[in-house]
Amino acid sequence: MVKGERPPVPERLPAPVVDAHTHLDACGAVTAADVTAMVDRAEAAGVTRVVTVADDLAAARWAAEAATWDSRVFAAVAIHPTRTKEFGAAEQSEIERLARQDRVVAVGETGLDHYWDYSPHDAQQRAFRWHIDLAKRVGKPLMIHDRDAHDDVLRILDEEGAPEVVVFHCFSGDLEMARRCVNAGYVLSFAGTVTFRNARALQEAAKFVPAEQFLVETDAPFLTPHPFRGRPNEPYCTAYTVRYLADLRGQRVEEVASSACRNAERVFRLPTVSSVTPREW
Repeated sequence: MVKGERPPVPERLPAPVVDAHTHLDACGAVTAADVTAMVDRAEAAGVTRVVTVADDLAAARWAAEAATWDSRVFAAVAIHPTRTKEFGAAEQSEIERLARQDRVVAVGETGLDHYWDYSPHDAQQRAFRWHIDLAKRVGKPLMIHDRDAHDDVLRILDEEGAPEVVVFHCFSGDLEMARRCVNAGYVLSFAGTVTFRNARALQEAAKFVPAEQFLVETDAPFLTPHPFRGRPNEPYCTAYTVRYLADLRGQRVEEVASSACRNAERVFRLPTVSSVTPREW
């Protein structure tokens, strides 16, 4: 959990949006009341639904359960690539059991991490290939963690055959990587990193991505948008990123929020609310 004072809850967005990737447990949520309080803060900013994501087996069990506590919460389950050093039949069986639950809307986050040295690359790749197969078997989107591993991630997706829907969570590539992903039909999810002053290459990618192929997320409790970088992140901070993207892309805030919301509804098969006018939600 990141320590410090949370940023202020911003003005409510003019259209609802979905935080496509957050970690409510890492934000400090333990009980159903904790989850409701966090999602209430998010809804006050116009972030009406969240996908809480697991990175280990305990987190996967918690996320799947938390998604039953509040109708605004959904879950994604997988074993994070940095935790795949020991990933055997027992872990696979439990992740598959959880992935088949109705409130679990994606398999993730999985992929490759060449930044940290916690798991050997061969173990990460074996686990990634297994999660790709799982996503195809359960018919749910694959949510990818890709850190300093762009070429290997794309290669393995090609070798295994990508699931119908692939989401690059917290997209970190440049314009060329974005082109490769967009051409493959993948969905790119932008976190607070796109607002950072040193993120010029990422910002060029965010300007390029078509309206039907992007999501917004927090990856909370980390990656809090500028100017609150380093302070604790929560789903309501998605609103800061939406406003930044609108300015970056030369669009109205409502357009960016509505596009991201429609995309999340399509990708995760969520109930549709993006057609509701601002006065009604």
